[in-house]
Amino acid sequence: MRKSTTSQPKVRKAGRRSPMASVALIMIGLFATGGVYALFTASASANTTAATSQLTTEGSKLFAANCATCHGLNLQGTKQGPSLIGVGAASVDFQVSTGRMPLAASGPQAEEKPAQFTTQQIQALYTYVAAQAPGPGIPSKQYLGGNGNAAKGAELFRINCAMCHNVAGAGGALTEGKFAPQLTGVSAKHIYEAMATGPQNMPVFNDQNITPTQKADIITYLKYLDKNPSPGGIDLGNLGPVSEGLFLWIFGLGAIVGVTIWLTAKAN
Repeated sequence: MRKSTTSQPKVRKAGRRSPMASVALIMIGLFATGGVYALFTASASANTTAATSQLTTEGSKLFAANCATCHGLNLQGTKQGPSLIGVGAASVDFQVSTGRMPLAASGPQAEEKPAQFTTQQIQALYTYVAAQAPGPGIPSKQYLGGNGNAAKGAELFRINCAMCHNVAGAGGALTEGKFAPQLTGVSAKHIYEAMATGPQNMPVFNDQNITPTQKADIITYLKYLDKNPSPGGIDLGNLGPVSEGLFLWIFGLGAIVGVTIWLTAKAN
């Protein structure tokens, strides 16, 4: 006789967890992680928005009190000053941080002087102006470290900048009482902002003309010049063959004439 086989229900071993429980735990973990991240991001975003709003409000008050007379209450410009719509945060930071603005006196060119505002006030001003219309922003620190390619920076500087600022960054005269300032000791941030915004007589070098990486190379070259004095001795202001020729004409020929007179007098 063949024994009848009856299927017995499988009994789960004590202590074993159902596969569905593991899936449920994973899903709970994922939802919990996503919820915490979303809460944190929303909180951080709210804090950033609140801080920006506060800076914008403070900047509007500073602008109305110190800048609106020349640039207009709505940044539209007046006969005394240009429009600031679309100049961006970088332009405001450069002009105000270097003391060129507010303008001390009317003249062919705004000259550098000690800044009239604190760092926080300057941030409030450029935040307010940037909030009115888009424009070049504050440069990223990755381009300001002076760790680019100095050789490429030197080539770019000679092609784009040396005709005004001199190949060694010593500056030079322009027309109608204007001048290109020397670049010795200028901060990397202000060099980048000047290239991006083209203050006063300087042309604008946007990212299509000179990329951020190339701007970093130019900054590296200028910082190299700051750290390495002239290898040929007295640099005579780094003004090139004019000053060198004048030096030789006055002192070199003068010394020759003096020696000639001394020898002649001794012979007599």
